[in-house]
Amino acid sequence: MTSDELKARIADDGVEFIYAMFVEMHGKPCAKLVPVTAIDDLLDVGAGFAGFAAGPLSQTPADPDILAIPDPASYVRLPWQPNVAALQCDPTVEGEEWPYAPRVILKRALARAAEQDLVLKAGVEVEYSLLAREADGSLRPADERDTSALPCYDARGLTTALDHLTTVSRHMDAMGWGNYANDHEDANGQFEQNFGYAGALTTSDRLIVLRLMLHTLARRRDLYATFMPKPFADKTGNGLHTHLSLWSAGTDEPLFHDDDDPRGLGLSGLAYQFTAGILDHAAGLTAVVCPTVNSFKRIGVGPPDSGATWAPAYAAYGGNNRTQMIRVPEGGRIECRIPDGSANPYLAFTALLAAGLDGVARGADPGDPNVDNLYTLPIDEVRARGIEALPPTLLHACDRLVDDDVLRAGFGTGRDGDYVDYFAEVKRAEFRAVTDQVSPGEVDRYLTLM
Repeated sequence: MTSDELKARIADDGVEFIYAMFVEMHGKPCAKLVPVTAIDDLLDVGAGFAGFAAGPLSQTPADPDILAIPDPASYVRLPWQPNVAALQCDPTVEGEEWPYAPRVILKRALARAAEQDLVLKAGVEVEYSLLAREADGSLRPADERDTSALPCYDARGLTTALDHLTTVSRHMDAMGWGNYANDHEDANGQFEQNFGYAGALTTSDRLIVLRLMLHTLARRRDLYATFMPKPFADKTGNGLHTHLSLWSAGTDEPLFHDDDDPRGLGLSGLAYQFTAGILDHAAGLTAVVCPTVNSFKRIGVGPPDSGATWAPAYAAYGGNNRTQMIRVPEGGRIECRIPDGSANPYLAFTALLAAGLDGVARGADPGDPNVDNLYTLPIDEVRARGIEALPPTLLHACDRLVDDDVLRAGFGTGRDGDYVDYFAEVKRAEFRAVTDQVSPGEVDRYLTLM
């Protein structure tokens, strides 16, 4: 879309204001509200931000402004605020794209893939919890009657949330995303709403807008929409199951499907190589796709009240088996089940693409698919098969990330050094800040133990 086409679209849509948006490392949406009377300046110059104030972007208070340059292709009118539209932007500093900006990082990774005639397409399953706050400050499911021990797919819980869910669905369709399913998930107050797959950059842009929409609609009802991986210790966590496939950049031909797959999963040799790459780099990329201290309370084998975590514990793959890190639900695509709701999609896709393409470059093979229930397989048997456990904490995952040369190269470098070192520095500080706190549970357990 050209600038003139964008301005015509804005006029046709009756838009009066534009969110000029980008995200920092954590995925927080940063924006300025720009009136359309200033659209020429926005398109020509960008929107100015003090990068240090925005969040982790490897900026200091002494740095010059970030100028966020809009991507016209990302334009979308926001149906819940009909006179407002959003444009995702690429942060620049002194005329150059800023290499610590997540969207810039993903764009560069996709450009390298395009040099190999490859396009990454992706879909995400967006899980979130809809919560209310009690007078004492505690949180509970928005629907006080949503108390079933097995709430997944419960039509009653779905019906209670119908106004909210159908509003979100209609807004997705109004933005052209193609909402195709909405369900009550495995935890009380937990829902999943899905939209059609697209290129990885477009899917990332849409996820950022969707999160903003869900937060906004929840607040209007005096509720909280949270993507926190594990808001309740005894309930299933919020994942971001990610479906991936490679396509030809030149012909738009899908490259992951093969009806003659001897392993019977409907995958091509390229798909197996890509899968092997992700598995080989699973430990390091876990820091990126599970990027909070809380993330590591979601993954593992210990079941919540519903009986299963629905999250992986080991770097393994197989067919339609939800105990795997990588599941193959049908031929032509793979589902990576480790990412959670706190993942920054731009960084997550960068990590997955770098890992997968390394597998392609090496002609790697993931071995035969696992057919067992990995939640119940004895740990000695897991080890005997050479299946690696995922890191137990964010600190362990960061250590593996900085030691991974493939992921290091995939994220690139900038003025202050390699991005993975900056990422790990921020996340290690986050780990210390959270784990240095003395929790009520620790007091209950240890106060009179000795």
